[in-house]
Amino acid sequence: MKKIGKSGFLKTRSLNIFSRFFLSSFFVISFFYIAPILINFTYKNFNNKEFTNNSKNILNNALNKDQLAEEDSIVENNEIDLLWDIIEENKSEIDLVRFDVKEVNSVFNQNNYNLKDARNNKLIKPVGIYLLPDDIKNISNSKERKEIFIKIVLPLILKENNKIRIDRQRLFAILNKNSNTEIEKKWLEKKYKQYGVRRNDLSTLKIRMDEIPVSLAIAQAAKETGWGTSRFALKGNALFGQWTWSGEGLKPKNADEGKDHKVMKFHNLQLSVRAYLRNLNTHSSYKNLRKARTELRNQNKALDSIVLSKHLDKYAETGNQYIEVLQKIIEQNNLKDFDEARLLPSSKDLESLI
Repeated sequence: MKKIGKSGFLKTRSLNIFSRFFLSSFFVISFFYIAPILINFTYKNFNNKEFTNNSKNILNNALNKDQLAEEDSIVENNEIDLLWDIIEENKSEIDLVRFDVKEVNSVFNQNNYNLKDARNNKLIKPVGIYLLPDDIKNISNSKERKEIFIKIVLPLILKENNKIRIDRQRLFAILNKNSNTEIEKKWLEKKYKQYGVRRNDLSTLKIRMDEIPVSLAIAQAAKETGWGTSRFALKGNALFGQWTWSGEGLKPKNADEGKDHKVMKFHNLQLSVRAYLRNLNTHSSYKNLRKARTELRNQNKALDSIVLSKHLDKYAETGNQYIEVLQKIIEQNNLKDFDEARLLPSSKDLESLI
């Protein structure tokens, strides 16, 4: 075996140290310069989404894209997260006054609120009736029962759609800015959670944060409650028969054995409407409804309740039959008259402007 002298050993050792230093430097440089290129390439090809702080890039991806792959990066829906504001308000200890039919009609008359004017001028009085009258089921005349039911739920639906419209406008304003304030960032975080989408997935948020036609909401409320006469509506303020596994609810009398769901119970009718809109805007069963709505938006068309109702076959076990019933309710009761209706400001809204 050939021996290495002291000087040769030092030279060899120096060479090894230099080689290691060179290789280490090479790997460090590669990591910082080559890796980002590969990651960026992979990110573009597999996700095709580059949401940066540059408003033009954000707008190109979130607003001007006809891509409808909404569910590509959603968060698994969590009832507590999606309905956190509703669950919180459900804990309210404020006792609401329940009027009977005569008293409700008196309130409507005092406010000159009638459906004939509402259909013609599209302006709805902000009359807030938050509990159905117990004796609505005693109205034998179906036309009268339908009329009082519509007059009760119409302002509630418009109010929640207004909130979504304002949120949507705020989202577009945020997208059109080069940078966002801390308040705007916190607002976005809240909306990501509320609409069940991943952080920074602005495209999906834009698809989900949108209105539901008033005529469709009224028709579903009418179908689910028998025009306000069901036990769930009168005892639980549940206008849309929404199920719950974690919230407070009423157990269906004829529930199949082994099914532990309940029909969600609400503190008032307003919260029921809000939960319904949140449900259609987040649940995977209504993905096609949201796609159809986005297509109408992209074509600058009005949201059509008949078109959107075709994608509600999963809302009830009767499937397509359920859709046919909804469409009949819409057409026979001329509910489309209310689709362009706007809610007049309440006295509280006017006070806030002074």
